[in-house]
Amino acid sequence: MPVAVLLAHIKAAVNTHLPAKVRVVGEVSNLSDRNHWFFSLKDGEAVIRCVMFASAARAVRFKARDGVEVVATGRVDVYPAQGSVQLYVDKLEPVGVGELELRLRELINELRGEGYFDDEHKRPLPAMPTRIAVVTSRSAAALQDVIDTAARRWGGCELVLVDVRVQGEQAAPQIAGAINQLSEHGGSLGIDAIILTRGGGSIEDLWAFNERVVADAVWDCTLPIVAAIGHETDVTVAELVADHRCATPTQAAMTLVPDRAVLEQQVAQSADRLTHALKRRAEHGRQRLRAAERHPAMSRPERLVTQARQRLGGLASRLDRALPAFTAAYLPRLDTLARALPQAVTRRIARDTETLDALQRELDAIGPTSVLARGYTYTLGPDGGLLRSAEAASAAGRLTTVFPDGRVDSGVQGASPAAQPIAPAPAPAPRRRRRRKPPLGPGLFD
Repeated sequence: MPVAVLLAHIKAAVNTHLPAKVRVVGEVSNLSDRNHWFFSLKDGEAVIRCVMFASAARAVRFKARDGVEVVATGRVDVYPAQGSVQLYVDKLEPVGVGELELRLRELINELRGEGYFDDEHKRPLPAMPTRIAVVTSRSAAALQDVIDTAARRWGGCELVLVDVRVQGEQAAPQIAGAINQLSEHGGSLGIDAIILTRGGGSIEDLWAFNERVVADAVWDCTLPIVAAIGHETDVTVAELVADHRCATPTQAAMTLVPDRAVLEQQVAQSADRLTHALKRRAEHGRQRLRAAERHPAMSRPERLVTQARQRLGGLASRLDRALPAFTAAYLPRLDTLARALPQAVTRRIARDTETLDALQRELDAIGPTSVLARGYTYTLGPDGGLLRSAEAASAAGRLTTVFPDGRVDSGVQGASPAAQPIAPAPAPAPRRRRRRKPPLGPGLFD
């Protein structure tokens, strides 16, 4: 029997005795993504080869990788070219976590890494919005909750409905488009904020709010967005990206629309504080006014003028009495000083001139010219330096002797060995310095 015939019998047996679709649970191994997926499913006892064509692989919404336990749905067939039994997979789902839940987790992790959920990117909500856009379905129960809550809290806030699909394949593009339009034209329309909401449902019903296109629209929106999707326990990507998340549509309206009763209470409290402050200010002003009224400058100003005139008159009288005594006491002294000053200056000049002449005579007596005139000379070497010893003169060769009336140049023939040093003349007795008179001062005229 040829191999091909044997494999044909095996293929026929497999197709005859196995159902058209089987669901196999196993762990992904040796995954190869070459447009088509080639991998194996294994458990603790066996392995089967699997093939998933590109059209089916593109429909997988989670990241398949080695080690992930999955449920593979498909048909079993024989591949004669390799003589192997293979599972041709049409659908692949993770075990334990639904496909949508896994896609949600992966998108949340991706957006968290890009900073979509960071608090520093959240826009502040307006304190007193006058116009709010509500992005939801016209038939949604959440819309009526928002309308009733806003009307009850503050009738001056206008709601603008932006009708979109909130479920199904077309929901996500419509929601994203509405948010983008509001972001672009909301300023010209007077829109202060956006409420994105819908009622509860399953994860499939809420899935439009978990699409990346909606997350990007919320992230890029220039208006603050309050999101309230589903029930309190439901968490969608749009809510995580929004500037503020609320558990219910009613809470979203309460968050944005101010409460009239609370505002009236705040106005009343502010009015009371303002009234008390004005009363305190007025009472303080009255007290200052009464104090000013009691001051003499306000009650009897003419008395202050009279007192000032009296003090001025007293000072003038004292000045009149003191001026003659002052003149009689100090004018004679001033006359004496005026007469004595020229004589004192003349005597001081004469004394200083005598002192200067004495110093000049002393300088002339000890100057070099006077010394030479008494018969002394001094000798210079060839370089013009003063020679102070016979030994230095012998070594110099040529000498210049300075006399009072000129110079004589001479040469050294030789030094006398019998030359003896000349004893220095006795030092002259110290001169007595004249005691200088004290300088001219004002005490001379006292």
